[in-house]
Amino acid sequence: VKLCVCVCVFCSLQQCTIWANASAECSCGRNHFTCAVSAFGECTCIPAQWQCDGDNDCGDHSDEDGCMLPTCSPLDFHCDNGKCIRRSWACDGDNDCEDDSDEQDCPPRECEEDEFHCQNGYCIRSLWHCDGDNDCGDNSDEQCDMRKCSDKEFRCTDGSCIAEHWYCDGDTDCKDGSDEENCPASEVMTATCSVEEFQCAYGRCILDIYHCDGDDDCGDWSDESDCSSHQPCRSVEFMCSSGMCINAGWRCDGEFDCDDQSDEKNCSDSARTHDVRCACVSFRCGTGRCVRLSWRCDGEDDCSDGTDEDGCEKTGNPPCAPDQFLCGNGRCIGQRKVCNEVNDCGDGTDEHPHQDCRPRSSEGDCNQNNGGCSQKCQMARGLVQCTCHTGYRLMEDGKACQDVDECAEEGYCSQGCTNTEGGFQCWCVQGYELRPDKRSCKALGPEPVLLFANRIDIRQVLPHRSEYTLLLNNLENAIALDFHHSHELVFWSDVTLDRIMKANLNGSNVEEVVSTGLESPGGLAIDWIHDKLYWTDSGTSRIEVANLDGTHRKVLLWKSMEKPRAIALHPIEGKIYWTDWGTTPRIEYSNMDGSNRRIIADTHLFWPNGLTIDYAGHRMYWVDAKHHVIERADLDGRNRKAVISQGLPHPFAITVFEDSLYWTDWHTKSINSANKFTGKNQEIIRNKLHFPMDIHTLHPQRQPAGGRSRCGANNGGCSHLCLPSNKTYMCACPTGFKKVDHSNCAKSLDKFLLFARRTDIRRISFDTEDMSDDVIPLADVRNAVALDWDSKEGYVYWTDVTTDSINRALWNATKQEVVVDTSLESPAGLAIDWVTDKLYWTDAGTDRIEVSNADGTMRTVLIWENLDRPRDIVVDPIGGLMYWTDWGANPKIERAGMDASDRLVIISSNLTWPNGLAIDYETQRLYWADAGTKVIEFGNFDGTDRQVLIGSQLPHPFGLTLHEDRLYWTDWQSKSIQSADKLTGLGRRTLAENLENLMDIHMFHRHRETVSNPCAVSNGGCSHLCLLAPSPLTSSCACPTGINLQTDGKTCTPGMSSFLIFARRTDIRMVSLDIPYFADVVLAVNSTMKNTIAIGVDPTEGKVYWSDSTLKKVSRANMDGSEHEEIIATGLMTTDGLAVDAIGRKIYWTDTGTNRIEVANLDGSMRRVLIWQNLDSPRAIALYNEKGYMYWTDWGENAKLERAAMDGTDRAVLISNNLGWPNGLAIDKAGAQLLWADAHTERIEASDLNGLNRRTLVSPVQHPYGMTLLGPHIYWTDWQSRSIQRADKASGANAITVVSNLPGLMDIQAVDRATPLAFNRCGRMNGGCTHLCLPRPNSTSCACPTGVLLKGDGRSCDDSPETYLLFSNRVSVRRISLDTNDHTDVHVPVPELHNVISLDYDSVDGKLYYTDVTLDVIRRSNLDGTGMETVISQGLKTTDGLAVDWVARNMYWTDTGRNTIEVARLDGTCRKVLVNNSLDEPRAIAVFPSKGYLFWTDWGHIAKIERSHLDGSDRKVLINTDLGWPNGLTLDYDTRRIFWVDAHLDRIESSDLNGKLRQILVSPVSHPFALTQQDRWIYWTDWQTKSIQRVDKHAGRSKETVLANVEGLMDIIVVSPNRQSGSNLCSANNGGCTHLCFAKTNNFVCSCPDEPDGRPCSTIKIKIFKNELKFGIGLLQGHTFVIGFGSYLNFSFSYRPHSQSVRHKKSKFADPGVSNLTYSNPSYRTSTQEVKIEASQKPPIYNQLRYKKEGGVDGGYTKEKIRIVEGVCLLSTDDLYWDDLKQIKPSRGGLHTCMRTDTVSLQASSASLDDGETEQLLQEETSECSSISTLTPSTVTPQRHTQHSLPDTGWASARKPSTESQV
Repeated sequence: VKLCVCVCVFCSLQQCTIWANASAECSCGRNHFTCAVSAFGECTCIPAQWQCDGDNDCGDHSDEDGCMLPTCSPLDFHCDNGKCIRRSWACDGDNDCEDDSDEQDCPPRECEEDEFHCQNGYCIRSLWHCDGDNDCGDNSDEQCDMRKCSDKEFRCTDGSCIAEHWYCDGDTDCKDGSDEENCPASEVMTATCSVEEFQCAYGRCILDIYHCDGDDDCGDWSDESDCSSHQPCRSVEFMCSSGMCINAGWRCDGEFDCDDQSDEKNCSDSARTHDVRCACVSFRCGTGRCVRLSWRCDGEDDCSDGTDEDGCEKTGNPPCAPDQFLCGNGRCIGQRKVCNEVNDCGDGTDEHPHQDCRPRSSEGDCNQNNGGCSQKCQMARGLVQCTCHTGYRLMEDGKACQDVDECAEEGYCSQGCTNTEGGFQCWCVQGYELRPDKRSCKALGPEPVLLFANRIDIRQVLPHRSEYTLLLNNLENAIALDFHHSHELVFWSDVTLDRIMKANLNGSNVEEVVSTGLESPGGLAIDWIHDKLYWTDSGTSRIEVANLDGTHRKVLLWKSMEKPRAIALHPIEGKIYWTDWGTTPRIEYSNMDGSNRRIIADTHLFWPNGLTIDYAGHRMYWVDAKHHVIERADLDGRNRKAVISQGLPHPFAITVFEDSLYWTDWHTKSINSANKFTGKNQEIIRNKLHFPMDIHTLHPQRQPAGGRSRCGANNGGCSHLCLPSNKTYMCACPTGFKKVDHSNCAKSLDKFLLFARRTDIRRISFDTEDMSDDVIPLADVRNAVALDWDSKEGYVYWTDVTTDSINRALWNATKQEVVVDTSLESPAGLAIDWVTDKLYWTDAGTDRIEVSNADGTMRTVLIWENLDRPRDIVVDPIGGLMYWTDWGANPKIERAGMDASDRLVIISSNLTWPNGLAIDYETQRLYWADAGTKVIEFGNFDGTDRQVLIGSQLPHPFGLTLHEDRLYWTDWQSKSIQSADKLTGLGRRTLAENLENLMDIHMFHRHRETVSNPCAVSNGGCSHLCLLAPSPLTSSCACPTGINLQTDGKTCTPGMSSFLIFARRTDIRMVSLDIPYFADVVLAVNSTMKNTIAIGVDPTEGKVYWSDSTLKKVSRANMDGSEHEEIIATGLMTTDGLAVDAIGRKIYWTDTGTNRIEVANLDGSMRRVLIWQNLDSPRAIALYNEKGYMYWTDWGENAKLERAAMDGTDRAVLISNNLGWPNGLAIDKAGAQLLWADAHTERIEASDLNGLNRRTLVSPVQHPYGMTLLGPHIYWTDWQSRSIQRADKASGANAITVVSNLPGLMDIQAVDRATPLAFNRCGRMNGGCTHLCLPRPNSTSCACPTGVLLKGDGRSCDDSPETYLLFSNRVSVRRISLDTNDHTDVHVPVPELHNVISLDYDSVDGKLYYTDVTLDVIRRSNLDGTGMETVISQGLKTTDGLAVDWVARNMYWTDTGRNTIEVARLDGTCRKVLVNNSLDEPRAIAVFPSKGYLFWTDWGHIAKIERSHLDGSDRKVLINTDLGWPNGLTLDYDTRRIFWVDAHLDRIESSDLNGKLRQILVSPVSHPFALTQQDRWIYWTDWQTKSIQRVDKHAGRSKETVLANVEGLMDIIVVSPNRQSGSNLCSANNGGCTHLCFAKTNNFVCSCPDEPDGRPCSTIKIKIFKNELKFGIGLLQGHTFVIGFGSYLNFSFSYRPHSQSVRHKKSKFADPGVSNLTYSNPSYRTSTQEVKIEASQKPPIYNQLRYKKEGGVDGGYTKEKIRIVEGVCLLSTDDLYWDDLKQIKPSRGGLHTCMRTDTVSLQASSASLDDGETEQLLQEETSECSSISTLTPSTVTPQRHTQHSLPDTGWASARKPSTESQV
């Protein structure tokens, strides 16, 4: 054994204390015991006889550990650790020894049925098994199988489950980090922020407006670094380089408080010692750091430089333990050795006379009178020594024993403790149950969950296991949170959005609760008993309360409040607790109504962040991030104690549950736990978090139901808020509202100060004493500047210079509306004429003063000359005058009549920035504030007697108002609202401070002076506006902008006569040319404009026409905005040019998206495509009706200017060189010239009408777009200068700006309604035309709507084309005429289309049938859109295919959602399922009525094309090899061939009706979907090329595009007189059937619907064949058929389709080695844009079909199949049918056959035999059947095919049959 080198410091006979030198082992001499090495490296030696004497001589109990003391009486139990307990306590299930030795080797206890048996013998409740808690004590109740993760979860290596999308997301979500291991580099997402966002240092994106706003929105202050200007910190704060504000006292204190450590840079020695407060309450280290005073001289180096231990008395020995005695010589001995009559100290200080010793031992014998001891007696060195039982302590007489009060020792019991004689008993409060250890309490209810805010999300974690889930994500900056357990709600605050939000506890239904007036809501708490929400705001320095929905909000506490942070409620006691980390940090409480406020703690606090209440333990806990400590105290602040004081870098929030504390830490980014009594058992619950903030334990016991609601069921009788107050309650009112009696609040505010703060508008009520500012909860306030009010209706008005609007709302924020939002640039001043309800405002951008009605109507310009940045405005309705300030180059204050008369400058000297104005009617004075001269002045109304009222301490006054005897103003620089006496300027008071961005201010009151109103009677005689005027007029009339007042001075003209009208994308505006100034007026159309481009005017009817390229519509309205209607709503893409032929009553337009020029009547009817070839990007269009010409510009690849007759003929290119972007175009009829604007060459040019004599008019122009002409001037819009310009049309000189600052300018037209129109050559009898009459040079021509041919008479047209295509593209059905060559698509006006997939047409009734998979319906409609009705409305999932049997009047459809093929009558009746087995994904369907055939495609797991009769019988697989996705299917009734498209193999194929003679027509094609056939053409729709194409059906040549650029193309069909021809036996009288008639090749069957319709389904017999073949129908349940075959056989069979179907996972294959684009074939419910395209190798297709059993007889045949085989003598063209029959072995009583079989050889030809020919061949064969008797399925033993396997129906083969037929 290696001995340490020891230096003996204190030695005596008994004891020696030594120090270990570089070793952890010590050795004492003989007869000595070596104590354990201390934490300081010290060793202690004690006499050997002191070991195991029950006394703590070592100080660490190491001399007593493991001792079995012989001091227990026979009645006691000896614990292994030497402790004595009552013998009756052994094996009672309690750990009384504290080492569990009293519970070892006990007989097993029988547990009850509802209990779990622990391995240590304990019994616990079964509910506690596997709940995450170690209830047994040996963890045997938590040996559980790991929970299975769901499909949407990822399993960590440790077995825990996390959300699947957290895998490889860059965050460590598994505790072991396994979710971020082995991640592909591409899967680690890196955030890319948009232009409007700022990227934080760690990658997160926040809105750019939060960058450099002074708030830590990123969470790491990176959004506040590198900012040129920060929001300054308060005077008592220090600003870090990052922008963060900290307490100024923390500067140079040796501890890094700034995240960038800038608080400890450039620190001098003097800077480190200047903080007096630190020296008072703490000890300052040599580094400057402050540590707790109690840490001074405690033997630990807390300062890290040792200065807290410098100068301490070097005693050389460690401090004595609490149960030790400190000798005079500094030695420590066990407490029991004091007064034991032995000199144990060595200096006698442990005995008499130094100690007041009473006899402790005496001579005697324990056998006599128990030695005088009251309990236990033992002999030591011949003397009697008394001891006590466990639970007692020896009294001073050394004989008697006294009961120990264990309950006085903290933590002995979790909650309640009752002391008993010699013992104690723990108990739990309601909602908890005592654990088996009889000391700790377990909460009843569900497993606890830790709910915590993580800034960008809110998450929850189970503290006892590694389950970690997301509750809410995509948050901005969630800080504080709380929950309401019974309502299942979670609330949180977001300090970036400045909102308080709530959601359900499952994460759904997110709502805003408080959205205004918040600056930094850092704390939040829920009163779960009275349903109230409390929060702290360190920005506003308030504590507020509201209902859970945010209503009835009230400022509860605001005085002596600096930076309130954490908040906790005790609604059972009616108390509210909060922390404040301002300049004097403290913890306070008050009643929940704000009364009885008290300070709990205000010493040794720096950063009291988190706060929580232990309701069961009646204590509070808090964390201090500066002191790095967790403390606790009683609820009144007494018994304060540190629980954890080390290992806490930056604790933020804390919660408590049962015996554990849980807290979040900013620096470690973790959640931690510890014992709440001792601080021990520290554990990291979760680390590597994003940014953990607030935390709560989500459990019902954290919101105990023990308290009753003091407010009862009727809200305590309170009209608004009922707040608990100690044991009672108090009625309270929302902020600013006064109480009218004990229970009720006033319904409105009588007087309040109204002020704007840019992003909000606030009020300070003068009805109450608190004078708290309250945000009026208005929406979308961006930059409010000017204010005014009208008490008559209670409206508040404001201007917003960001949205350039004037708005209003009632004083309580209801009825908010925009009053004016057009032609405003900087509305800085606002004034209300409360007498006539007029609104006056100044605009510093347009330099105008305008007026309108209070609702914004009848707006007009009052003053537009000689204004230079007008600012504030006030009106004096009493005197009829208005006053305004102007702070342009020559600042001045002016006045004029309220009708703009008598304008006068009243102040023009000694002004710099005259801002606010106010009128004092009492003293007849005008007040103003000047931010430049920093004064408030006043003068008379005419400017005389000017005086300075306040000339000092006015840094930057802005808003000004006056009420009664006080003047109120806002100040930008001091960020305050102040007031003073209006006469003297004295008595200055600050009403509010620390308010950024203060603007206008007004006093709202309800006592305005009543003034006579000359406009009250008949609007003053005015037709429009009646304005007040100075005497003697008192009033005058005015007209809306652009309209002149007539000579009577009362009436306005009906409208503008000469004006410009122009499009501005989102609106249309007019500029009157009738008045002496240019002012744009918005056309008040009651519709939304998205991108208005082209514009035209019909001066005859006074209508304006415009195109919107986003809405894809052409609309019109009257010039006053009324009678808005859409005239063209389909078939438009980008209508860049538009021209109204006012003479010929037509509208022409260009479409650069479709590259067409079209014409229509003015109402949009008779629309016709005029030009569609050789157009690249047609833009502007102009008409010359008198000449019969139209002109247009084309700015495509080869820009040009063209002309054609107005009917589209005689087309000619006029100019094609030196053009770039020819935008605008105008015709100067008077000058016989063309004028155009080119934005690329930056010129405006002119030529004659033939394109000759070209010349430049204006150059350069920046970016001209629209152009027009009126009188001697040309006008054009310019994108770059955002203006309308004017110049002389002859020379281009005298250019001026008409209006400016108008972004989004597009087309422009000049109109003079006084100019008469020319003669209309088509006016009389429409030129003799039935449809369109169009001008030509020197004549007119008749024309038809698009797609319709003009008849031979040259005048008349049919109503529709004869042959045309119909196709769908989800939201529309369109038509393409095949009679004309233009192939223009025309919309079929079918209403209410959502997602149309399949189409068909019934030529008999002329109706269109279609499926809509969004509505899950089948509908029909006439082609003019009338008669729309739903024929099938229920039981549909995804109807992909639809086919009309025009003969039998039935319709068939496939349903890929239900995997069925169904049929019904065309009106939807008699619905019946035909096929419902062995269908995987049925899609296209087609009928051949004259042949009686039904064809369909199936693109399921094994793609195939099948055929059956129209009743679903005789089902046969035609094609099942080399298929991918057979989407479309059509029949060529002439050549009797099937055509289909394959979207996977990218080709179009065909075969005969039997699937033979298969050939590829076209390959490759991109992604074909549907196809149809007409004449020699096959037409199909293609998803990828977004086009309709066609190809020659015989050779696959002559491929061409019919229509391009169409999104979402679906089905396509042909409507032709020859398409739906032929007949069958069902054509006449439905074949005599009562319900369904199904034709077959040479016969038919009648059938009944699946659901009876109340009509009898009758049976009839019809003679069919000459050879007496008879066919009959009988009615049985289900589907019953009776068939007669002449004289050969008469039998019946019953066929019930099998209800089951096997669905396979889709996989498509093609030829190997072919690499091309592979599509997923998506559901139609998705957009075609979602089609996934990827290059891939297509694997070989299966060349065999797999056979699957399907619930039938052994051997693989279904009962249905066998019944058919049993009952039918098969005659077929496919030998496999016969092969099936041959596989059935004859058996006794079974099938007896006698047959002769010959083979009929068929020569191969270009077309296969049809069924009639095949049947004829079969009838020529002879076959004999000796007997056929019916078999039961049990007697049939089918035999499997050995060469190949069949699908479950048995209808298809995987090998080619050897012959065409076999009998």
